[in-house]
Amino acid sequence: MDDVLRPLIVVGGSVVLTLLLGWATDRLLRKADERHHETPLWGLLRRARVPYQLLLCAVLLRASYDEARLLTSHDVAVGRVLTLVLIGSAAWMAIRIAAAVVETSYARYASNHRERNPARVRRVRTQVTLIRRVVSAAVGVVAVAAMLLTFPAMRAAGASLLASAGILGIVAGVAAQSTLSNMFAGLQIAFGDMVRIGDTVVVDGEWGTVEEITLTFLTVRTWDERRITMPVSYFTSKPFENWSRGTPQMTGTVFWHVDHSAPLDAMRERLRDILRECPEWDGRAYNLTVTDTTPSTLEVRALVTAKDADDIWTVRVKVREQMMRFLADEHPYALPRVNTADAVLPPGTARESAPADGVPAARRLHTHPPRQPR
Repeated sequence: MDDVLRPLIVVGGSVVLTLLLGWATDRLLRKADERHHETPLWGLLRRARVPYQLLLCAVLLRASYDEARLLTSHDVAVGRVLTLVLIGSAAWMAIRIAAAVVETSYARYASNHRERNPARVRRVRTQVTLIRRVVSAAVGVVAVAAMLLTFPAMRAAGASLLASAGILGIVAGVAAQSTLSNMFAGLQIAFGDMVRIGDTVVVDGEWGTVEEITLTFLTVRTWDERRITMPVSYFTSKPFENWSRGTPQMTGTVFWHVDHSAPLDAMRERLRDILRECPEWDGRAYNLTVTDTTPSTLEVRALVTAKDADDIWTVRVKVREQMMRFLADEHPYALPRVNTADAVLPPGTARESAPADGVPAARRLHTHPPRQPR
């Protein structure tokens, strides 16, 4: 009877105590989150309740397993498994806590500076994201190393591994050259302020917004909701357009081809009225000028401004559409036309008439005379 009750009490008591402590801790974090709405720390810490309970259970079982006298012939194996679970859950919980602290710090900083300096907020967000990934990777590497050191064979092979570390390092460096270059490029992007999460960029002719930055790749979300994944080394080795660099304000242009008789003054007044009714126009500047001429049309350019890339696109399409509608309704003669009238000949020049056979005289001069019959 003692052989049944003892393992049941030890294992069952550890599990029940783990669940009680986990429930009590989660309850306290929930109350703290309800009282302190100004910080998301307590709510984010609740994400660590699963690794926290797993860690508690592993610690309790590891400390009381000898008293259970269960599977005594496999004490070493069971103890090692519990140790591995303990190390893994501790690393998992450390990553969750670090992420909660980092996200809380960023949220507090963003709430204080979002209106005054949004570019700085995006820069901090990019740096925080990459730092969190580096911390997670470092904790994971340490946890794996600690797990490997629990095996005696690994400790015995430590000397030989250290002896060959130089050769392995050279081989790994050559094999992972592109990966390492991308990692260093990711750090350069994060702390060099070249591109940030939320920036509007143009890469390879594609316009989009930077959605995610990691140590090895960068994701750009295009205007039609496609995702372009590119290595971060691209942004450190090739030129690209960053429309959010510095101030987000932008100047855009709209072109039309109109007839030479187009009413330019009326078009300028209509452009002013369109922009006054357009909420995306920031009111900084606008003008309308003739930038080029061809034998049949004038090239007219309107210059407009907006506070960011999204608004400048909206302003341009609205101005283009409403100006063409204005010309079609009020001044249809100003639209481009194809001249199909007969050419006006200089005085004294006789118009060439086509002969009966339909061949002009100019062409007849270059034709051979008909052959005479023999």
